[in-house]
Amino acid sequence: MTVGFALCGSFCTYASVFPVMAELAKKHRVIPIFSHSAYTLDSRFGTAQSHIDRATAICGQPPLHTIPEVEPIGPKKLLDALVIAPCTGNTLAKLAHSIADTPVTMAAKSHLRNGRPILIAVSTNDALAGAAENIGKLLCRRNFYFVPFGQDDPIKKPTSMVADFAKLPQALDAMMEGRQIQPILL
Repeated sequence: MTVGFALCGSFCTYASVFPVMAELAKKHRVIPIFSHSAYTLDSRFGTAQSHIDRATAICGQPPLHTIPEVEPIGPKKLLDALVIAPCTGNTLAKLAHSIADTPVTMAAKSHLRNGRPILIAVSTNDALAGAAENIGKLLCRRNFYFVPFGQDDPIKKPTSMVADFAKLPQALDAMMEGRQIQPILL
């Protein structure tokens, strides 16, 4: 199976996301896809170049990071599945409103044209606020599946939620059988 693995700019989750990418790469062909933020921004969680290098080492190829690079995903049927982990509130909003103006959202749009599934691993500080509407829209939409997620710090960040990235491989297997792993909310 060929899996597109798209990273958005929730840098604090990368320490949990990269090991899952590596686990998937042992069993599947994994094509890394980076958002503009993931590809260009340094943060206290590492440099953009260190993340690019890590994904390249894991997947055996550099990340796709431009709209022209990801647009052929659909027409050429390059992926069996697309994982977006972490999926930020910004990307959730764009997906919910069919906006394809980033490498990750264009990869999703292109992949969906073939009726193929997308697995979303939420990571956003406003999941129980502004992003809740967009999560709800995608939960009802065909071909969208979610990695189980829950509040990561209900006291200090009461509207923040993050996926349980350790459940991503199990959620991917279920998605490929046309099932949503349960429970979705942890």
